[in-house]
Amino acid sequence: MKGDEFATGLAAAESYDAAIVTGLTGEWAPRLVRAAAVRPGHRVLDVACGTGVLSRAAAEATGPTGAVTGLDMDPGMLAVASRRVPGVAWHRGSAGALPFPDATFDAVVSQFGLMFFGDRPRALREMWRVLRPGGRLAVAVWASLEETPAYDAEVKLVERLAGAPAADLLRSPFVLGVRDEFAGLFRAAGIPLTSLTTEPGTGAFPSIRAMLEADLIGWLPLVGIRLDRETIERILAEGESVFAPYRTPAGTVRFASPAHIAVAARTA
Repeated sequence: MKGDEFATGLAAAESYDAAIVTGLTGEWAPRLVRAAAVRPGHRVLDVACGTGVLSRAAAEATGPTGAVTGLDMDPGMLAVASRRVPGVAWHRGSAGALPFPDATFDAVVSQFGLMFFGDRPRALREMWRVLRPGGRLAVAVWASLEETPAYDAEVKLVERLAGAPAADLLRSPFVLGVRDEFAGLFRAAGIPLTSLTTEPGTGAFPSIRAMLEADLIGWLPLVGIRLDRETIERILAEGESVFAPYRTPAGTVRFASPAHIAVAARTA
């Protein structure tokens, strides 16, 4: 990767960490750690670790006697993660070909990454392969857009003002929102589920502008779409009325953001 490309990717990763992690994904990290039953001394793998929020929670749970490894394809994400979370072993690599021996980890976790993998059953099989007997795999994905009306409204606004490609990318985090389809990936991978739950969550941003910029400036550039400033400003302006129902009296934004958590315990 060229220096200017890395710098651009790093800036996008920093924006993502400051906005999306703080406003949306951070609350789920302790839940995944509990779902995977991470304990002191455990060896934990975080697949699609991003900027490391789940790795940090895992490291707090394993304590000084444990070890946490984070894996992601994006070098900008890993650069931010390495600064934010010391003491974790960071690896650049693909979920479809994990660079670890069989039965390496006591727990494998993945938070809001499975939706973006090219071969999802293969990625799940890889996570299962590196999990030791007695260990647990915990994977979280967002529930459907129908269950997340604030983002459904955002997708429609962006499609109207910026076009289908940007809107389709904003839809992509929710493509595994149908529980039966999510469970079907584990069946296709030959992994018996121990539990599949849908849990309530809350998106929280300082303002409507901050919520929209988290995607328009923080997330879309990470996945290859950079909107021009004029288009961004049009979306921000119209967003003030579209998202008024989610504005609190204090001017902040809060909305329902549920997710599915699948757990599989390996017995052999």
